Amino acid sequence: MNNLTTFEGHLDKHRGKIGRQEELADKTGTKKSYISRIESGKSDIQLSTFYRIIEMGLGRTLNIAIG
Repeated sequence: MNNLTTFEGHLDKHRGKIGRQEELADKTGTKKSYISRIESGKSDIQLSTFYRIIEMGLGRTLNIAIG
């Protein structure tokens, strides 16, 4: 797991691919203001929302291992 980055860093890396916050919010069924609050660290995020952002919004696969 050498490739771990912050959530904000991951969004920044893929922002060009996704477009603006409105598009990410539309893809994930959230509001732009909520995406903005997550990016600025002013809101907590539920695991289910995090999953939707990664899988649906960014088109990536989220794997979580607890061991």
